[in-house]
This record gives sequence, C-alpha cells and structure tokens, in this order.
Amino acid sequence: MADKDIDETSGIETTGHDWDGIKELNNPLPRWWLWCFYLTIIWGVGYTIAYPAWPMITGATSGLLGYSTRAEVAAEIARFDEQNASLETALAGADLTTLAENEELYRYAVAGGAAVFRAQCSQCHGSGAAGAEGYPNLLDDDWLWGGDIENIAYTIRHGIRNETDFDARWSEMPAFGDILARDEIDGVVQHVLALAGQNHDANMAAAGAEVFYDQCSACHGEDGTGNRDLGAPNLTDAIWLYGSDIDSVTETVRNARFGIMPPWGERLGEADTKAVAAYVHQLGGGE
Repeated sequence: MADKDIDETSGIETTGHDWDGIKELNNPLPRWWLWCFYLTIIWGVGYTIAYPAWPMITGATSGLLGYSTRAEVAAEIARFDEQNASLETALAGADLTTLAENEELYRYAVAGGAAVFRAQCSQCHGSGAAGAEGYPNLLDDDWLWGGDIENIAYTIRHGIRNETDFDARWSEMPAFGDILARDEIDGVVQHVLALAGQNHDANMAAAGAEVFYDQCSACHGEDGTGNRDLGAPNLTDAIWLYGSDIDSVTETVRNARFGIMPPWGERLGEADTKAVAAYVHQLGGGE
C-alpha cells in the first residue's frame, strides 16, 4: 500500500499520471461492460469460423456454414426467371409492331427494357437517354436510320459501324479535308449553317452551295434533309450530334465522324433486345 498513490480527495488509487497537478484516477471498468466486451470477442471469433471472412490468395475462407451471398442472389434471380419464363418466351417471339396491344407483355417489356438500358446503355446515352456529344439523344425525333420500333430494335441488335456484326448499320462520310480546298470547306460550312437557319456569312454560303451540291447532296439531299437509307443526317434541323458551332461543323466536314455502337443482340438475347427497343421507343422520340 505504501507504493500506491492515493488521491486525497476521493481516496481512490491513481494511475501515476500527472498533468499539471491533475491526477488520473484508476477507476476499474464496470463488470457488465467487461463481460459485454468479452462476449463480442467470442462472437467475432465464432463468426469468422462460421461465415466467409478471412481473405486468402484466391478468395475468402468459406466458413463452416458455407454461406454465400452470391449463391443467395443467384437463387433469387433464378426464382424470378422461373416466374417470368412465360413472359420472356412470349416477348422473344413477339411482333414488335403489335407488342403494345398486349398490355401485360408491353408493361413487362418496358419495365425490363428500362433496367437493361440503365445497366448497358446509359454509359453512352445518359441515364435519361438525352445523349451527349457524339452519342445520340434518344428523346427527340431525329433518327438516322428510322425511329419506328423495328428499326430501333435492328440498331440495338446489330449496332453501328462495328466490325463485329456483318449486318451492322454502316455509313461513312469522307474526310473532305483531303478532297476540298480550305475556302471550299469554309463555304460548305456556311451553307450548312444557312440550311439550319443559323447565323452565317451569306456570300460564303452562296459559294458553298455549289460545292455542297457537287460533293454532299448525293447523301444529304439537295435540300440537306438527309437520307435514312444511307444514315445521312438531316442538316436542316436544330439537332447536332457533334455541335453546331463553326469549329465543330468544320471539323466534321474536314475530318468526318465515325461513331461506333457495338452489337447487342447476342449479349442481350432476343427478349432483352426487344425490351430495350420498346423502352427506347416509348421515351417520346420513337415514331
């Protein structure tokens, strides 16, 4: 007892720590707290033995109970797949032009297509399908190859300008920087801006009209309204995939654009392909 430092005021032993005359009392922890602490240690050890816990080189320890969240999710997915099997079969064989007439199947297709779109398509077209520079807005009514539900499904199934699918949509604008002189390109740009009703240089546009007729009208039409059979965009509207400023239009004319969309038919399967087509078609821009 002689070696112990007892606080005079409380009569409790101190830890020996002293901060500017303030001493720390050596109060023991409550027994109930200690027992709870020991139980959590026991429970933690038991948990790591029973359930997957410790990371190893190729994976975590499986645990004595063999529990797996992945297996649980897989079983849940399989259960819903079984419940929806008849709808999936019906959707895979459905005629898209009459799909909306089957209310239950159409609702199922749109809901499923929305989920697939968010998982597979939103990275390029945006979560709301409004697109971005170089990625088409799926909410408007400007469609290079047609916006009816069958054409949308075809584009999803085979993609655009890819070398994977033989039936991919294909169009290729030449790089006119290798064909036309700089002043000719500048004139064409001004003519295109004039076609779209934007601010332009009238004299340059007049000169560019002849070049446009000789070089561009075969695809875009003499009036610039485009050609869906060729995937040539309408140049008279206010919808621009790469921007409508002079620099952007000049870049397009000089070096061309060549956006690529992968084919999704094999990866999604027929039912999901049709589901995405139904979802995109009903967003507001579908024809």
